[in-house]
Amino acid sequence: MTDVSALGVQAVSVEELKQWIDDGDAVLVDVREPDEFGAGHIPSARLLPLGVIESESVPDEFGLKTVLYCRSGNRSGMAAEKLAAERGGEVMHLAGGISAWSGSGLPVTEGRGPGVSIQRQVHMVIGASVLAATILSVLVWPWTLLIAAFFGAGLLLAGLTGTCGLATVLKHMPWNRVKPTTAGRASAGRCCT
Repeated sequence: MTDVSALGVQAVSVEELKQWIDDGDAVLVDVREPDEFGAGHIPSARLLPLGVIESESVPDEFGLKTVLYCRSGNRSGMAAEKLAAERGGEVMHLAGGISAWSGSGLPVTEGRGPGVSIQRQVHMVIGASVLAATILSVLVWPWTLLIAAFFGAGLLLAGLTGTCGLATVLKHMPWNRVKPTTAGRASAGRCCT
């Protein structure tokens, strides 16, 4: 069952997408973050996170339907709206995302990506820094408590603004850099670079 919004965003069902994949008629684009992609994705999907997606970066292979997806359909819906506004015409995304896909018993491939999510890395850095600053303030120099205060202020700012500077820095670290994949077309027997 296909649902098309006024913006030209077309939500496709799991059944429609499965048929297109079986027929070799679809290119899948995963708009989640690299750690989510690494935890599992629809076979042959390409990674293109929502934060970097733009009209020129989305594959447009002649004769194939490009379908965006995420975990639940929310981010892929936002990406589809953005692309529909940029390029016009219909843009497709999977209704219910990979949750609906796997919930229907369809296969999910485990990929490669960072083993620890950015959020967990932020928690580890802040926790280790506050712990070290507290120990150093007791044993060495009381002014090292300013390090703990710095991270506390950063957490407060992140909570107030909804953005985290440390997460932004960590995303650019070498162990977190994952280039968008070019896994190929959705059909099993074809290969594309």
